[in-house]
Amino acid sequence: MADEASDFARSMSIATSGLRAQAGRMRVISENIANADSTSPTAGGDPYRRKVPTFSSALDRSLDARVVTLGKVRTDQSAFRVKHEPGNPAADAAGHVKYPNVNPLVEMTDMREAQRSYEANLNIISATRRMIQRTLDILKA
Repeated sequence: MADEASDFARSMSIATSGLRAQAGRMRVISENIANADSTSPTAGGDPYRRKVPTFSSALDRSLDARVVTLGKVRTDQSAFRVKHEPGNPAADAAGHVKYPNVNPLVEMTDMREAQRSYEANLNIISATRRMIQRTLDILKA
């Protein structure tokens, strides 16, 4: 019985780490979407730069299991979108305005993938809880 309890705890811990990591990923993506059309507060300056979440694997020594964590959030160094808008306060001397290097379609696709991963981890937790409950029911009988 001790091995099963340890397996249940390990499953829950791994899935919970996945939930946390995907929730962090969704926060970063939400920030990207919110800033997709922002411009620099100064003329000719750089606007918001897209952020890209990374993941890392860590060993949970108490459970002897590898868990996932949200790693460093790095900035995407791809080029900004540039539009010719001479009347815009953020325009440079040539009338060009830099917009963030955020593609809303890519962000929405990433968000959907993060949501599906979150749901998968949630399903693992639910299934593990059902197995624990069934085990307790069997032991009571």
